[in-house]
Amino acid sequence: MIDYLPELEGDEALYISKLMESMDEQTASRFANIYRARRKDPQTILLTAVIGFLGAAGVHRLILGQIGMGILYLLTGGLCVIGTIVDVINYKNLAFEHNRKVAQEIMSLIK
Repeated sequence: MIDYLPELEGDEALYISKLMESMDEQTASRFANIYRARRKDPQTILLTAVIGFLGAAGVHRLILGQIGMGILYLLTGGLCVIGTIVDVINYKNLAFEHNRKVAQEIMSLIK
């Protein structure tokens, strides 16, 4: 079923393939279309986190829907740049956490 989402890699691909293994073709196609539209690409998160070093800290948190943390990062300069450094290192985890929540929301909508 992962053929519907060839752009996925690593843990995200494994997680989504486990979710999709019990789906029929039509449901899997519908899930894949919705998931593709709502998921956040880890490379986008990395790029926006790096932009935090240029003064726009927290944009990546806002993109992920973490409004409170995004505003905190904006007001504190990425928690004095340390938070931004940590997020640049952990960008894949941030994206995967968000995408996992999105997948669960979609599963509850489809079933």
